[in-house]
Amino acid sequence: MKSQYDTVDKAAMALGSALMLLGVVVLGIVELIAGEPYSPVPITNDAGEVLASPAVDPVLRTGLVIAGLVVLVLWGIYRMATPEPRTEDARSAELPSD
Repeated sequence: MKSQYDTVDKAAMALGSALMLLGVVVLGIVELIAGEPYSPVPITNDAGEVLASPAVDPVLRTGLVIAGLVVLVLWGIYRMATPEPRTEDARSAELPSD
């Protein structure tokens, strides 16, 4: 298994993590700052008028989190598919015979 991360690895980890953090933490804080109600669906009265709606569409938040997960899964597949660079270690050194 690779122990060093190259540019592609760092970019994939950063992008996937940033998308998930944006969808969960940042937009969650935006919802808290916007104030009550903390409902993912619009709140209506008996007449059907919309009284309050979420500050950020839940579909957007879910899409960001799923996009982050997809990036990380694709990165994991990339890591499994790429061959490891061969390193010379003590086990692969030729030993003299009699």
